[in-house]
Amino acid sequence: MAKTPLKRERSDSPSETQPERASAASGLTFERRNSNAETSPFDAVEWSVRNARITGVKGEIVFQQDGVEVPTFWSQTATDVVANKYFRGPLGGPEREFSVRQMIGRVVAKITEWGGAGGYFGDADSAAIFGDELTHLLLHQMASFNSPVWFNVGVEEEPQCSACFINSVEDTMQSILGLVRTEGMLFKFGSGSGTNLSTLRSSRGHRTRARDLFQGRHVRPHARHLRRVARRDRPGTPRCALTALRF
Repeated sequence: MAKTPLKRERSDSPSETQPERASAASGLTFERRNSNAETSPFDAVEWSVRNARITGVKGEIVFQQDGVEVPTFWSQTATDVVANKYFRGPLGGPEREFSVRQMIGRVVAKITEWGGAGGYFGDADSAAIFGDELTHLLLHQMASFNSPVWFNVGVEEEPQCSACFINSVEDTMQSILGLVRTEGMLFKFGSGSGTNLSTLRSSRGHRTRARDLFQGRHVRPHARHLRRVARRDRPGTPRCALTALRF
């Protein structure tokens, strides 16, 4: 039996007029909590210039960037990690970011731009307030995005922003190799992934059991499994062609 859709009750309040409803539905409005219209959040803090450096277990320098601009209240550890992981551009090149202003600025500007294009803000003032408030939160380490946001937003044309992906795979050569490519592209832009491997059969033709997954016996479809799939799907495949799957 089909269910009758519920009817939305209409407000009988005389103070809520139709124009007010339309205005509320047209976009979000924001009030300032931590920022003000006269001063940029970047200008409301003191800055210092430091050298970022990360050393290996033997004391060798594995990363170094001099002249990094950070807020004075940021720790040296935060300075080293941000400069090493999240500043974009080739190290030593003119396009390399050197300031937390640039890093936070490009992310906030792009997100605010998306919000305006999507009609999320009720007016231009609300868009400006949103940008300033988000800048304040990030600058004072009251909140932070995941790594792919810092890696990609404001850099890539269609940035990958999610940190984790769940993939599926079928027990065929084409699907397994497609999974390898998918995971490679996810890793390239800083994300992680998990894969449901329960569809893959063992060497005896049985489906992968949950116990095997938990014990790590089928963490990744390895070369032997790919060669078994190739022999099963194409019995006449020459052995020399199967050897190419030894990766």
